[in-house]
Amino acid sequence: MALTNKQKAAMLLMSLDAATAAELAKGLNSEAVQALAVELAYLDAAGLRSNEQSADILKQFYRSLIANEEFQLNKFLNEMLINTVGREKTEEIQVQIRKALNKRDPFMSIRSTDPQILASVLADEHPQAVAVVLSELPAKKSSVVLGLMDEGIRRSAINRMTARETVTAEARMRIAETVCRRIQTVSTQGAGGGAIVPPEQSLRKVAVILRNLSQEIRDGLLGAINEKDEQIGETVTNLMIIWEDIPQVTDRSLQQALRGIDAKNLALALHKADEGIAKKIRSNISERAAATVDEETSLMSAPKKEEVESSKEKIVIVLREMNQKSELMFIEEE
Repeated sequence: MALTNKQKAAMLLMSLDAATAAELAKGLNSEAVQALAVELAYLDAAGLRSNEQSADILKQFYRSLIANEEFQLNKFLNEMLINTVGREKTEEIQVQIRKALNKRDPFMSIRSTDPQILASVLADEHPQAVAVVLSELPAKKSSVVLGLMDEGIRRSAINRMTARETVTAEARMRIAETVCRRIQTVSTQGAGGGAIVPPEQSLRKVAVILRNLSQEIRDGLLGAINEKDEQIGETVTNLMIIWEDIPQVTDRSLQQALRGIDAKNLALALHKADEGIAKKIRSNISERAAATVDEETSLMSAPKKEEVESSKEKIVIVLREMNQKSELMFIEEE
């Protein structure tokens, strides 16, 4: 992207410390300072600033390169404005900067929002609004957000995106403003300790949604999640299948999974197990295997909780491996 002269000037200021930049800007009127401040904020928020570009611009002004240090743009911008036009005027300029940025690109702040928060906010929006927001996100982030949403909303949004319906600039602006307000509300609640869905509960819902997708789509969405955060990706993968899911597994799949589990492990796993889960497992092993499990149970003293959980995990791991290969089938809900 070719930079304008104003953007080049802004990038030069970004390469300096706040005090030096303020000295250079003191000869400018407040309108000029505000215009440069808008460019500063836009270049950084839009990800258009690069070290290579900064170096090229600096070469135009200096005979030798000055090494750049990383800094927080907001802090730098705030200091520069306060030193140039004063604190009161700075607050006025900051308001105008936000308005100018929103007018230039109303979806800019939405793009930087955490996918889980964005998916939660979009869950209550009209499918057309969801489609508009998703179309404004980078492809990978859009996939992650889509995977975090309810299947019905996901389908409706995709249908809207592929329908090529025309959305006016005014409508897009209203959608962006509404979503931004809701994101701000959710973020404020989080900062103030408001009611937030527990992370694992939220991730479990994501996991179940992904589990119901075809392997190709599921793996693609998991890959996108892993690129952003491998730990969350691993958690989501594991939450696709948990011990409590066993009653929903088809008999044939469960029989295949239990073939490699020995009687002692089964006896430990079934110790004080939920009645529905215990019944499901027992109905999917042979009478001979059930008798052996009963024998192991009779010989078993009070097992440690860690032993019981370990035995349950061995069964769940087998089910997860089958699920990764798309070999695990679930009972369809009526």
